[in-house]
Amino acid sequence: MDKRNGLLASLKIPPPAPEARENALQLAMEAFDRAQTEKKIKGTGPATRPIGQKPPTKGEGPMTRIFSPIVVKTAKWGAVCALLLAGVSLIVPDFIVYRSAKAPMRNQQPIVGPPAQPSPPTDLPTPSGPAVKDLTVAVPPLVASTEELMATVPPSRETANLKMALEPGLIGPPPAEYVGRDRFAPLTPNPVKRTAEEPVSTFSIDVDTASYAFVRRALNNGTLPPKNAVRIEEMVNYFPYAYPLPKDRATPFKPTVAVFPTPWNRDTQLVHIGIKGYAMEADSRPRANLVFLVDVSGSMQGPDRLPLLKNALRLLVEHLSPEDSVALVTYAGRAGIALEPTRAKDKAKILAAIDALEAGGSTAGAEGIVTAYDLAQAHFDPKGINRILLATDGDFNVGISDPEQLKGFVERKRRSGIFLSVLGFGQGNFNDALMQALAQNGNGNAATIDTLNEARKVLVEEASATLFTIAKDVKIQVEFNPAVVAEYRLIGYETRLLRREDFNNDQVDAGEVGAGHSVTAIYEITPAGGKARLVDDLRYGGSPPAPGPDTSGEVGFLKIRYKSPDADTSRLISQPIDRSMVSAALDKAPADARFAAAVAAFGQLLRGDPHTGQFSYDDVIRLAQPVRGDDPFGYRSEFVNLVRLAKTARAMGER
Repeated sequence: MDKRNGLLASLKIPPPAPEARENALQLAMEAFDRAQTEKKIKGTGPATRPIGQKPPTKGEGPMTRIFSPIVVKTAKWGAVCALLLAGVSLIVPDFIVYRSAKAPMRNQQPIVGPPAQPSPPTDLPTPSGPAVKDLTVAVPPLVASTEELMATVPPSRETANLKMALEPGLIGPPPAEYVGRDRFAPLTPNPVKRTAEEPVSTFSIDVDTASYAFVRRALNNGTLPPKNAVRIEEMVNYFPYAYPLPKDRATPFKPTVAVFPTPWNRDTQLVHIGIKGYAMEADSRPRANLVFLVDVSGSMQGPDRLPLLKNALRLLVEHLSPEDSVALVTYAGRAGIALEPTRAKDKAKILAAIDALEAGGSTAGAEGIVTAYDLAQAHFDPKGINRILLATDGDFNVGISDPEQLKGFVERKRRSGIFLSVLGFGQGNFNDALMQALAQNGNGNAATIDTLNEARKVLVEEASATLFTIAKDVKIQVEFNPAVVAEYRLIGYETRLLRREDFNNDQVDAGEVGAGHSVTAIYEITPAGGKARLVDDLRYGGSPPAPGPDTSGEVGFLKIRYKSPDADTSRLISQPIDRSMVSAALDKAPADARFAAAVAAFGQLLRGDPHTGQFSYDDVIRLAQPVRGDDPFGYRSEFVNLVRLAKTARAMGER
């Protein structure tokens, strides 16, 4: 020590250069600040806690645990080295040797470290002599290479993955491609039929709206929906229409028919058929006996599932009549009764039961359905509405999960006067095929609840239509006149087609119409003698009727069968489709009919159906925009925006 002190005393130490002192102090302060910042981020404990010493804090992932010791060690090295620089510069500022000038860094991008520092002064005197050699300080670089960073981390699978991710040109493993696991029944667009060979078309009406909500959610996520998810009749029937109402309740609805040029084909026409059920005033509707069957399995944990479901049920409870009855059945690993039938006037008790719902376990959906029907049967009201509302993502994986067995059970129970409706939640594993089957066999309707606004629409604005049936087993049959219509095709309703003889068979099930519900069906027809025909005449089947004036003046004949909610025998409504219903120009057609045509065109474009020609999304917007009409809740304006989103949406699985 004495020898070193003597050596230092013998040296003629020049005063420190102002620039060197300022640079050294700046380096020290920046390194110290980085070390303090890291300490704050990691907490008050040791900044260099080894990986695995204690559980990670909330929000700390594998990458944080790997990089944390690297950053902290590098910051500590920077602080030590910068302080050495500051101290030595005060003693021999003119003799600092920069390692960066002697050993350049590898050609790599920096991972961590301070901003680039000013270049060292180039006018320093060249050091010489043995004393200079002893005083030379080799400062380690503040920016480490990939190899040097990885050397500070204990070897593990995580560090091996990190090393691969840090290789030049590789950011990391590619993100997993999203593949939808939602299940839909297969759909095949209805074919064009030659009127001379098959003049009669028969189908069940459909008031479900689940498809539209699913399509909306997909487009809002920037992806096109799967083709099988697009049921055109459900998209068209999502919207309210101002169709004329019947004069009295002796007849539940009145058909409205319009014939006008097809927007996407100048050589064909559309036959638009609309019916609207009479509205039911709150003071005249029957008492409701409702059982909420709620899926609380583990698959319902997402924010768009059980939390949204609970808010939806709260909305419904707030708008029930005081004498309505509410029960709550839950199912997960097993089914249980969370709330015995309770009058809606005891709102606090019902809401408390809803608030207590929590998700967890597997999905014993079949057991829950059995429990719900037993409870509804035990409190059956012969003069009221007895309905089960099944709220689920459809992921039945425990108990009776075979769709045919479940459908058979629900079908048998509907004959006792207890109907089933389905509210679907979530996306990713939604079993739409099963939910549709249960709703159809349970004399109910199916809706997808993707937002709280949709819950309000289904359970508040359209509560009467959702809960109170005014006609069941509603079937439509149209016979086209071969002298006027050469070909026709039904747009949508692929899963609701019936045989011709089913129309008059009261044992064949069909769809239901709720109070205030509107139902729309659209045919595309080719006039006799028109050049848009797609089906050739048969060589041996005889000649079709010659085009010319038709003495009847009818395009076709419309028949509708329905049953009253408590009846087993159907009633018939019929009327001709005559030339007085034909509009020569598209802009002369009713506004509601034109908007429905725009929605039907949009559905066909989403599915890639082959009948829309060069019609585009922009054409859909131009057709729908001027006929939005009175749109108090913005449903039609939202539709136009969805069409805009479809223009830039990517197919599922694309990036």
